[in-house]
Amino acid sequence: MKKPFLLLFPAIAALALTTQCQTSKPAVTTTSTAPTAAPQAPVLKEKEYKYETVAGDPLKARIYTLDNGLTVYLSDYEDAPRIQTYLAVRAGSKNDPSTATGLAHYLEHMVFKGTSKLGTQNWQAEKPELDKIEALYEKYRAQTDPAVRKKLYHQIDSVSSVAAKYAVANEYDKVMGAIGAKGSNAYTSVEQTVYQEDIPSNQIEKWAAIQSERMREMVPRLFHTELEAVYEEKNRGLDNDFSKEYEALNASLYRKHQYGTQTTIGTIQHLQNPSITEIKNYFGKYYVPNNVALCLSGDLDYDQTIRIIDKYFGQLPNKPVPGFTVAKEEPITAPIVKEVVGPSSENVMIGFRFPSTASKDANVLRMIDKILTNGQAGLIDLNLNQKQLVLQAASFTDLNNDYSSHILYATPRQGQKLEAVRDLLLAQLDQVKKGNFPDWLIPAIINNEQLQRTKSYESNEARAGAFVSAFIAREDWKDYLKQIDDFSEIKKADVLRVANQYYGNNYALVYKRTGKDTSTPKVIKPAITPVPVNREASSEFYKEVTALPTPPLEPVFLDYKKDIQELALKPGLPVFYTKNTENNLFNLFYVLDIGTNNDPKLGLAADYLQYLGTDKYTAAQLQQEFYKLGCSFGVSSGQDRVFVSLSGLDSNFEPALQLFETLLANPKPDAQALNAMVAGVLKSRQDAKLNKQVILSQAMVNYAKYGTKNPFTSQLSEKELKALKPADLTALTKKLTSYQHRILYYGPRQTDGLLTVLNTGHRIPAKLTPTPPQKDFAEQPMKDRKVYWVDYNMVQAEILFLTKGDVYDKSLVPTVSLYNEYFGGGMGSIVFQELRESKALAYSATSRYANADKQGRSNYLLSYIGTQNDKLPEAMAGMEALLTDMPMAEANLQIAKNAIRNSIATERITKSDVLFSYERAKRLGLDYDVRRDVYEKTQNMSFDDLKKFQQAKVKGQSQTILVIGSKDRLNFKELAKYGQVQQLTLKEIFGY
Repeated sequence: MKKPFLLLFPAIAALALTTQCQTSKPAVTTTSTAPTAAPQAPVLKEKEYKYETVAGDPLKARIYTLDNGLTVYLSDYEDAPRIQTYLAVRAGSKNDPSTATGLAHYLEHMVFKGTSKLGTQNWQAEKPELDKIEALYEKYRAQTDPAVRKKLYHQIDSVSSVAAKYAVANEYDKVMGAIGAKGSNAYTSVEQTVYQEDIPSNQIEKWAAIQSERMREMVPRLFHTELEAVYEEKNRGLDNDFSKEYEALNASLYRKHQYGTQTTIGTIQHLQNPSITEIKNYFGKYYVPNNVALCLSGDLDYDQTIRIIDKYFGQLPNKPVPGFTVAKEEPITAPIVKEVVGPSSENVMIGFRFPSTASKDANVLRMIDKILTNGQAGLIDLNLNQKQLVLQAASFTDLNNDYSSHILYATPRQGQKLEAVRDLLLAQLDQVKKGNFPDWLIPAIINNEQLQRTKSYESNEARAGAFVSAFIAREDWKDYLKQIDDFSEIKKADVLRVANQYYGNNYALVYKRTGKDTSTPKVIKPAITPVPVNREASSEFYKEVTALPTPPLEPVFLDYKKDIQELALKPGLPVFYTKNTENNLFNLFYVLDIGTNNDPKLGLAADYLQYLGTDKYTAAQLQQEFYKLGCSFGVSSGQDRVFVSLSGLDSNFEPALQLFETLLANPKPDAQALNAMVAGVLKSRQDAKLNKQVILSQAMVNYAKYGTKNPFTSQLSEKELKALKPADLTALTKKLTSYQHRILYYGPRQTDGLLTVLNTGHRIPAKLTPTPPQKDFAEQPMKDRKVYWVDYNMVQAEILFLTKGDVYDKSLVPTVSLYNEYFGGGMGSIVFQELRESKALAYSATSRYANADKQGRSNYLLSYIGTQNDKLPEAMAGMEALLTDMPMAEANLQIAKNAIRNSIATERITKSDVLFSYERAKRLGLDYDVRRDVYEKTQNMSFDDLKKFQQAKVKGQSQTILVIGSKDRLNFKELAKYGQVQQLTLKEIFGY
């Protein structure tokens, strides 16, 4: 279970553990009481709930503490009739026993398995079998003799098959699906374990009943199959060079503290020798109400919500929570250097150790991080990325309760030594230490932080996430809000003091080099007998919860004619307008129906623009001017559309538009910048050939769909790139707004005011030029069964079953929606239950019939599984069997129907999403919200409808199977069963 993250690099995203979120200036804290309702009888006095608020809090949060110590954060935000919920536990991997690392994370998985009421058909019969399994595991982990261990594991497997007969696999996921929850997931970090659900607002009581039951008790059922799923997650980490690199960095920074001495997922040795008893003890110690917070934001009623929460959670008993002794780290007196080897591209990572997140110096660290990297005007942004001295560079912070880290990261250009990259990164820190950055930068950072905070609070996920951060950091909400005051008061002198105090030769350094990692352990597949999933069964608890009365909620569908105003800037230039009534932010887009399929140089021209200035400003100065205005711009080219975008503070709309239009109309060519960009493109292409996700999901998929000439390979050759002249690219950007295009605007401006600004600021010719005819690549027929494979040094094998479907047909959309939800939609789906829960073949297994995104294009069925190489035969056979004969389960079908209808009934498409929903609809030839069809038609669908679809569109269809894995581990005899096996070279699929 993983948390979604936002950060500059996709790989870094998986490692960011805490995001600080600032708010506007708080005043004093007040304590209020809320009567729950008018008394029903004069002799009864309803309970009153005291809560804290903070004057000036933009979230208008109420913070309650129940009698048993449970902390409850509530924020009312009525963007849609849904509520984002987080259940946060102050216990993470740093609390793992040193003899059982990975325990907190594994427990997180177990909390999804239910209790003595949820997830069982017969607890009295199941419990003795689970007790046997627990005792067997204690014997198993104490044994070292391989023969004895094998015998014990056989017993565990045997008893597990008996226990599973009484279980209801994934019943938690089923019940959450039944009430219309979305995003059911969890994550474990060093400080916390957090469980997340996005629920319809009318299901708050059912949610509380289910979550309080999870808090009450944890039953480790289906243990050995879930252990294999976690082991597959470990394998994915072993195949992720960035994860290994970050682990090595932390091990250097923290030689005594658990941040470095143990990892969240744990060691292989401990995963191979688990203890159910230890897991139960951990749950009993930390999963108590006085160590937990409920963090909710959405369309909620404060008084009603706290009443319901107290009803279900208030009876949970509290108990003392074990203290944590912080290991004191010794100062780092000289650089600690390590090397990590793996198949992906090279890079450098440098880390410095800082005090805890609660310290003032850690707050200054946040400012230093933004001085280095803010995406536009930081020292790394301008001195390294803008000048193209490295391929890509950034910095990020990892702020935790005991210590914090500041990490600098960069990838080299062609022929550039990693030591040179290291020196360039450290040189930026030297500039900070000397104060060599403009005085306006700190105030601009503060303003942009406020802007980003305002934007983030349009999301219930971010609002509730702020509560989690405050709780885990053990900060009162008023102190958490006050951080923005502290941040706003940081002066240059503070930055210089902190920079010179903490940045010296006291860093950890990791060189990531490209090569074969010979230290990767060989993973042995255990003998697991598939366990029954009992799809049609349900617990009494499930029946009771789902029977609770629920106030109805009706869906709201978009009416494009009402929700969007179509204006005209001039004949042939439409403006589609949706008003922002919430804040002072705007989004402006120019959309052109032309793309890289028409001209591969368009993508290069879009990238080149970021390195160019105007007659008045250099490229760096231009980025700084936009940053001062709290605005940003971008030009991006897809296969058949170009998006020109401008966003930020509407109060600065006019000057930002003028800057942007000047750049578009008169970019100043720069031959040196072009040469550097071309060199960077060539290096990026080399690095892409080292990235297994790019190889499988982009290069191989495009090859299978279109052949050797496809959208992915539609790019200039090295010779053509090197022959480019600056004018070749600037001519394209100058010409963009002379083509026919349309304007999308979401912001607070009135229509008349918007048109006035655009008439003055948007530079267009008297007559717009029609865009050239669309060019699409012809799709391959895919009639023959084939297996394409690419060699890559990795622990797992990743397999993608690809089937070409019919051309897009709107009449199929409701059936496709139900099929996807039922068959491969999530943790309660058939695919997940069979391949992960029952057979323990994968951490991730999905299947989706993907509708085309444009008229005239084909739909495709994509089914994915990632598994250990020695499980490949069973994994492929398992997926093929499901695609051939889809299991039928009435209970799962009803859950899928409820999930779809509840989701649509509570989904609200708002803000700029309204405009893009209309864009998507038009590409598919629709003039209405197609969700209406899904909502109205899925209700009456039966298994016959699904079966007809499955037999006509899925069963027996020709497949192209794509496999990436290590040639010395793949089972080619097995692959040959599925079609003609052909190895693809990187040159074939990349085109260079």
